[in-house]
Amino acid sequence: MSELITAGEPMVLFIADEQGALSEVRHYTRHMAGADVNVSVGVARLGHSVTFLTQVGKDPFGKIIIDFLKQESIDTAHVLTTSEWPSGFMLKGLSDNGRPETTYFRKSSATSKLTKDSVAAIDFSGARILHLGGILAGLSESAYQTTLALIEKARENGLTITFDPNLRPVIWKSEEEMIRRTNEIACLCDVVAPNVKEGQILTGEKEKERMANYYLEKGVKQVIINLVDIGSYTKKKLPDGRYSETLVPNFQTSKVVDRVGAGDGFVAGAVSAMLENLSDREVLLRGNAIGAIQMQNLGDNEGLPDRGRLDRFMHQTQLAAI
Repeated sequence: MSELITAGEPMVLFIADEQGALSEVRHYTRHMAGADVNVSVGVARLGHSVTFLTQVGKDPFGKIIIDFLKQESIDTAHVLTTSEWPSGFMLKGLSDNGRPETTYFRKSSATSKLTKDSVAAIDFSGARILHLGGILAGLSESAYQTTLALIEKARENGLTITFDPNLRPVIWKSEEEMIRRTNEIACLCDVVAPNVKEGQILTGEKEKERMANYYLEKGVKQVIINLVDIGSYTKKKLPDGRYSETLVPNFQTSKVVDRVGAGDGFVAGAVSAMLENLSDREVLLRGNAIGAIQMQNLGDNEGLPDRGRLDRFMHQTQLAAI
């Protein structure tokens, strides 16, 4: 079995070739998107084996998705197909400030119709980490139940469970439901990794230490917070009951092309470092590095580095002050 098991919604992405409102753009270039896809690609490019669970339509987009995952050496044995529902896709604008306009077409998508029955066929033996994002759970009730089934089976097989809330208010019925269900899932996991804005929304706290405590007091073993413009922070409970904290600054980079996907790059770095049993400082440093590299590239995952590019960046780029 793969070292990492994950699940989510892959989407074909069309990025505008010229600036302007999406309603006015005439030409787009095709890419691939999806938070959990980005994490999977980032981990796989560093040499780790990844299995991806999803469902796509028996349509051209579905074929594009499957071909892309195979090209990235991601196991597609559990990429299901259906002729009843379409694959999701999205549009993204071209922006000077790295924060482009985006629009999703995922309502009643094939992934939203995924059921918990799909989990039974996955062999968890030999896997080390189950990584989940909060988007799948927000797509539908059946997708939410699929998320819970994945957690239950991972727990039965002794996997470490990592969770990125990936808040997308537009896919939830209400902000109240988004917060409640996302926190329900988070508290079933070992490692919770929100960015600082998500941490504020989910916990109601403003300080990173209090955000971490919110989850640690509910049984989570470790909280990793992407501080975005500042760096990253983690707090975890040690076997003897004490707590350890680590704070790491960002790398000094000035070029920002596209911030979309940088958070997923951070998570890919952290998860891959955990697979390699690296220290908390090294986990944060790798996350910061991959996030910084991805921001320098157009598209959600094109910049995710292989081992050589990552090592060169980390050796040649200085850390900022914090």
